[in-house]
Amino acid sequence: MASSPPIWIIESLLFFFGAIAVALTGCLISRSRRLRRQNLALRQEREVIFDFVHNVGEVFADAEEVNIDSLLNRILFFATKTGKAAAGAIYLFNTDRTQLFARAVSGIFPPLYDADQVRTEQLLANSQHLEMLVKTRPVAVGEGLVGSAAAIGSGIIIEDAEIDARVPTYSTVFLKIRSLLIVPMRFGNEVLGVLALINRTDERFFTPGDFNLLQAMADQASVPVHYAGLKAALEQKRQLDRDMQAARQIQSSLLPQQLPQLEGISLAAYNLPAYDIGGDYYDFIQIDSEHLGIAIADVSGKGIGGAMMMAVCQGVLRARAGQERDPSRMLSELNRVLSANLAEDMFITMLYMVLNTKTRELQFARAGHECPLLKRAANGVDSEALNSAGIAIGLANPEIFDSAIKGGSIQLEPGDVVVVYTDGITEALNTQNEEWGLPRLIQTVDREASRGVNVLISSIRERIARHVGAQPQYDDMTLLAVEIR
Repeated sequence: MASSPPIWIIESLLFFFGAIAVALTGCLISRSRRLRRQNLALRQEREVIFDFVHNVGEVFADAEEVNIDSLLNRILFFATKTGKAAAGAIYLFNTDRTQLFARAVSGIFPPLYDADQVRTEQLLANSQHLEMLVKTRPVAVGEGLVGSAAAIGSGIIIEDAEIDARVPTYSTVFLKIRSLLIVPMRFGNEVLGVLALINRTDERFFTPGDFNLLQAMADQASVPVHYAGLKAALEQKRQLDRDMQAARQIQSSLLPQQLPQLEGISLAAYNLPAYDIGGDYYDFIQIDSEHLGIAIADVSGKGIGGAMMMAVCQGVLRARAGQERDPSRMLSELNRVLSANLAEDMFITMLYMVLNTKTRELQFARAGHECPLLKRAANGVDSEALNSAGIAIGLANPEIFDSAIKGGSIQLEPGDVVVVYTDGITEALNTQNEEWGLPRLIQTVDREASRGVNVLISSIRERIARHVGAQPQYDDMTLLAVEIR
């Protein structure tokens, strides 16, 4: 009969297996606790993301007009909270996509460039100086870490920034960068900007998990940022439309609402802007019972600036017409007043005439404008151009302008017709890019002048329309005609 093993062996085996059981139980408990912590962390991150999406969505949905800066600040708040980051910034492209600007900054976010130019004493004296420094310094596409992430559309993770030469080095403790995350904010295939975080608050380095989480948040945040930009652009367009409407009203008020009714003189006018705001201007000024001022001008700058210059031009012309009846001296006065206020790329060509309604004498002067055409009724010859020297308003100082401009004078007889116009008339293009041209204008004047100024204007308009065809109008058209009856 076999003997039983000694008690001590059995006790040893029981102790050994018990120890293993205890160890396994400890491992299981430790693993269970670790899994619970990880699960808790994941739930917390999920809640943060849900909270992030909900809050950003509320900002976007509830606002009648989205404040994009408030939206960006809220995105950055949740990004730093989720990434456990001490500081962060959101950079967005400017309108021409050549530079990025920091639109939102959180915490002590040091510039990621120009470290040698940052003055620590200024930062200590003014806590807002650092944020202003970051926000006012543009970053070119491809420049540094921010510009590179925006250019390639891919994120950058630098776990240990102190050993990476791409990260600026600051000697001041509160500016030191220990770890860094930069991710692009993408909407479809378009990069809107970048989101950057620095320094985890728990002193650890950022991990690939932090990077992936931040990229996911940035992609989610890009949707409302994109549509907020569209809303901002729409509001800018609405404001521009309001400005254009105001400019249209200004311009409409400048042009004569009705032409003067004068004994023995017929007047006709035609004006067609190429765009909503034209650059042509014309006016008839009743100087006194015996003198009529006739002005036509072409402002090189269109839009609101051109309309404002037209308003100033009309104001000076009407204010001075009663005191200055000499056309060349009047244009000199206009040049003195306007040249100092014209933009560098803006000038005005102008023709000013003064007609004595009793004697029928016509004085004229040109500031670089097209020559008026005179069709005599008595001799039946072709129309002639009334030439006189002069340069455009705004191209020269008063001394040069005054020495260049020369006036002229002619005596009109019954049946004579004077036609003045802007270059949009003669330079009207057809689908083959051929100009209507001065010869066609002269030919039409010669054929139709005897039928009266209204018929003449209509004939010119019809012939231009046939020439242009389907070609869009690219320049303003203005045409005036004066007939002595």
